[in-house]
Amino acid sequence: MTHLVQPLESGHAILVVPCYNEASRLDLGAIARGIADNPRVAFIFVDDGSTDATAAVLEELCNDPLGRLRWKKLARNCGKAEAVRQGVLAALELRPAMVGYWDADFSTPLDVVGDYLALLDRDPRLLAVFGSRVRRLGAEVERKPLRHYAGRIFATVASMVLGIGVYDTQCGAKLFRVTDAVANAFAEPFSSRWIFDVELLARLRREVAPQPLAPLLLEYPLPRWRDVAGSKLTLWHGIAAFGDLWRIARKYR
Repeated sequence: MTHLVQPLESGHAILVVPCYNEASRLDLGAIARGIADNPRVAFIFVDDGSTDATAAVLEELCNDPLGRLRWKKLARNCGKAEAVRQGVLAALELRPAMVGYWDADFSTPLDVVGDYLALLDRDPRLLAVFGSRVRRLGAEVERKPLRHYAGRIFATVASMVLGIGVYDTQCGAKLFRVTDAVANAFAEPFSSRWIFDVELLARLRREVAPQPLAPLLLEYPLPRWRDVAGSKLTLWHGIAAFGDLWRIARKYR
């Protein structure tokens, strides 16, 4: 089931928000502020086969005559990677100038979307802007120590696999300029349900070759980010991620 309307005006962006059992966590106030503060941005929420009241919440939320809030329901739980991919494919049908994805807990606040748009507007060579959770003076990055250090280890290994120096592959706040390379990168299902961000980078590198990928991407140090309770990730997911990384390395190198 997909609830979509007419194509967007030129220059607009669509953010895909994957949702699995998020009925009690969706911050409707944050969404309302995100809509008000970002007139160029529309949202597609993807219900990834939720077993709670997520579908009902999204149906009420997306009763939007302006068409800036839309939703898509998957028949079964497919995992974050496929939920994001299905949302991006639906977004591309509306011919936006930019498309991205954002975690449903809004750990990355929506008020930085304008910064992403400005960066892509300013430099037409940029293919994408990625959020980067850099703990530094002047930033409010609240991350649990264990997740921070595990993330640093994973990002280091992922950088070695990709051959690209990436500080934070897994931040769930990314925005892409819509190009053939980006559309092709989302065309096929990902190998991993969770660390698809790494595979996406590998696909983009393949699509732009022989041009190097690194100069086309920008990691944006987030001014604010916070851990939100209720994450679906477990210790097992963290362990399995390294197996997925090995398979991605074999497939794309």
